[in-house]
Amino acid sequence: MSSRSRWITFDCFGTLVNWRAGFAEALRPMAGASTEDVVRAYYAHEPPVERRTPHRLYKDVLAAALARAAEECGVSLPSGSAHVLAESWGAMPIFDDVEPMLADLRRDGWRLAVLTNCDDDLFALTHRRFRAPFDLVLTAERVRSYKPAPWHFRGFEQIARVDRRDWVHVANSFYYDIAPARALGIQYIWLDRDRTGEPDVSALAHVHTAADVPQAAARVIQRADARTPVCC
Repeated sequence: MSSRSRWITFDCFGTLVNWRAGFAEALRPMAGASTEDVVRAYYAHEPPVERRTPHRLYKDVLAAALARAAEECGVSLPSGSAHVLAESWGAMPIFDDVEPMLADLRRDGWRLAVLTNCDDDLFALTHRRFRAPFDLVLTAERVRSYKPAPWHFRGFEQIARVDRRDWVHVANSFYYDIAPARALGIQYIWLDRDRTGEPDVSALAHVHTAADVPQAAARVIQRADARTPVCC
């Protein structure tokens, strides 16, 4: 790796942390056999809640979207349980393939950052679960916006003062991360854990396990360097 400072930014929940398993574990005592239905419904209800103005904390987004999902699925939540997801946040498991990937990237000289749609205090709970801290973290609370809006990406670029040739964003969600990164012209690796598939995604930047990310990142950077004109 060159002496230039090179960065990989990550989405966290769904990419590094198995939020789906964590949500299901938190909801199962209340939702029982309907747990997976509520989790799927939550996916649909979260984006419109996040788009509401003024900006609201993610723990309030969690509660509002969960209430809508439970109602849609005919699940009656016990009184006072609206914040069960936020209250269980620190127990969400990290995917087994993540820590080896992060270690490999650090060994290769990458600086690592997280661009997350959660609050400062919620991510602090998660951050403590990793073996080593990230170099930079930008939360939705800090940028006052939720991905797929561009402000996490623009904020990171300003703070890190990174050359776009030296920056790769890694995420599982096409909607929240890969689509806006592509629209902004940011290099990306789609860690497609859900194997959802999308048209026109370069195989160079499409992987299914975290173990494949370090090599993919090296290829993306090599391609960027090859495209950079040599001056004088």
